[in-house]
Amino acid sequence: MSEPVTFVHITDLHVGDPAVEDPHLFSDTTANFRAIAADIQRMTPRPAFIVASGDLTNRGDEASYKHLQALIAEAGIDVPVLFALGNHDTREGFYKAFFDRTENALAPYDHDAVIAGVHIITLDTSVPRKIGGSFEPGQLEWLEARLNDHAELPKLLVMHHAPALDEENFEAEWETLAIDDTLALRDLLAGRNVLGILSGHVHHDRVSNWYGVTVVVGMGQHNSLDTVAMGDTFRAVEGTSMTIGTVRPSGLTVAFAPQPSTRREISATPLKEMTARLNAYLASLEAAE
Repeated sequence: MSEPVTFVHITDLHVGDPAVEDPHLFSDTTANFRAIAADIQRMTPRPAFIVASGDLTNRGDEASYKHLQALIAEAGIDVPVLFALGNHDTREGFYKAFFDRTENALAPYDHDAVIAGVHIITLDTSVPRKIGGSFEPGQLEWLEARLNDHAELPKLLVMHHAPALDEENFEAEWETLAIDDTLALRDLLAGRNVLGILSGHVHHDRVSNWYGVTVVVGMGQHNSLDTVAMGDTFRAVEGTSMTIGTVRPSGLTVAFAPQPSTRREISATPLKEMTARLNAYLASLEAAE
């Protein structure tokens, strides 16, 4: 690769079926997606591809995925869009809407592609009825095989849940990839040509150096976590953003492109109450089925 390659990273779209009222949807994600898509369409240079790193929908139903497809078509987006699945997604709904697939509909959605000299590898870290992320048996073996493919090309890894940064804090696993899987991933990526990991889930823009790999977390298109208050309060505020990435021979650059926002408070929960709140949320999903 001799010329810079530009791409866009979006995440946590939380798109919902407009015909269904959703009390767990805290912003107009259809409008948010349209605003982000309009910014993508006016970018110069044009992105070579778009990565959408999970929580594509809020409820995981087929109609919501169909609505997302319609929004992409409406925006006239004509570059490849590479999807990962997050904890709000369902494999069954995604496979049915995007591929009309019903067989083996619980299998992880892992895939890879080479675009403009960049090897993008996407891993499904979603786990039914779990907020944090994990790998299933066979996924790391699949990843190892893909890492061995196109060894000369720079690689981007896409997964909804970022690796755990604090590997003793098991209480915070709901925010990340499980710690055991984080350690296994660390060992597998050591010495590999992985420029970065693109993730979402926690609703704020963040860049970390994780064992020499750049981990980029995007705010997403639903709402934003107030990072000033995050030491003791989980405070969600109005705000959306996308990430513009550039792959150069020298490495990876990212720039965050937020939408205008009032930063209006949507909700605030003391961190010590988060476990109870999360359990109640999971119970409400089960009751809705």
